[in-house]
Order: sequence, then structure tokens, then C-alpha cells
Amino acid sequence: MHPLIFTLLQHAPAAAGEKVNLLSLKGGLMFWTLIIFLLLFGILAKLVFPKILAAVEAREKALEDAIEGAKRDREEAARILSEHRTQLESARGEAQKLIVEGRQVGEKLRADMIEETQQQQQAMLERARREIETEKQRAISEMRREAIDLAIAGASKVIEKNLDDQSNRKIVESFLSSIPVTETKRG
Repeated sequence: MHPLIFTLLQHAPAAAGEKVNLLSLKGGLMFWTLIIFLLLFGILAKLVFPKILAAVEAREKALEDAIEGAKRDREEAARILSEHRTQLESARGEAQKLIVEGRQVGEKLRADMIEETQQQQQAMLERARREIETEKQRAISEMRREAIDLAIAGASKVIEKNLDDQSNRKIVESFLSSIPVTETKRG
């Protein structure tokens, strides 16, 4: 049996009924307790404490790295947010520019269509005027023919002489063509 265990057993209560006073000072027990404590402390200091300290330092370093990473992530997020805001403002500016350009194009289209419509109206008016003038000339020619026919018929009655229609017509036409035509302009 080990001497340390033997010493502890000697100082242990002899019977289960005996009371142990933990506050009583016994020199041998104190000595061996101190020796065991120092040995255990030395073993722990040599073998266990460095591992515990290394684990604590690693944990501390991991926490510091996590804090630094969080700071970098927060700064990166702030930078990205700033870029997105800039891009959003740029997109808004582009959208406003496109809206303005769209309005300008629409206004130009509208003005072009109005101008084209006015040109078409002018062309229609000119065509109508030409048609009216043509119809007027036809009506005048028709009226001349009728006037010639009436004049020949009237002259035949007055003269009561039978002249041939062809020579009569030439005489009246030459007379009527010598009369200037007065045109009345409307507009």
C-alpha cells in the first residue's frame, strides 16, 4: 500500500459513529495535503494549464476574429448599401430622362401629325378649288353652247331666213369668244 494512502487511513475516523472535526488542525494531515496539492498543482501546471490557456486564447482569438469579421461585414454592407442607393438614384435619373425624352418624342410626333394633317387639308382644298374651277369652266362652256343654240333659234325667227346651222354656229361662237369672260372669285 502506498504510504500516502496509509497515512490518510490512519487519520480517518476509526468507526463510522465517530465525529470528524474538519476544522481541527492536525500537522501530519496538513503536511500531506499540502504536498499532494503542490504535486497536483505542478502536474496541472505542466500538463493541463497550458492546454486550457491555449484553448482560452484560441477562443479569445476566434472571438476577436469574429468581431473583426463582423466589423468588416458591416462596413462592406454599408458600402454596398451606398452603392445601391447611388445606383437607385442613377436609375431614377435615367427613368426621369426617359420620361422627358418620351414626352418630347410624343410632342414632336403630335406636332408632325398636326402639320401633316394641315398639309393634307391644304392639298384637299387645292384639289377642291381645281375641281370647282374645272366645273365652272364646263358650266360656262355649257352655258355658251346653250346661249349659241338660243341665239341661233332667236336669229332664225327674226331673220326667218334659213341659214345652215354650221355657219350660224361659227358666227355666234366667234362673237361670243370676242366677249371677255368676267370671273367672280369667291374665297
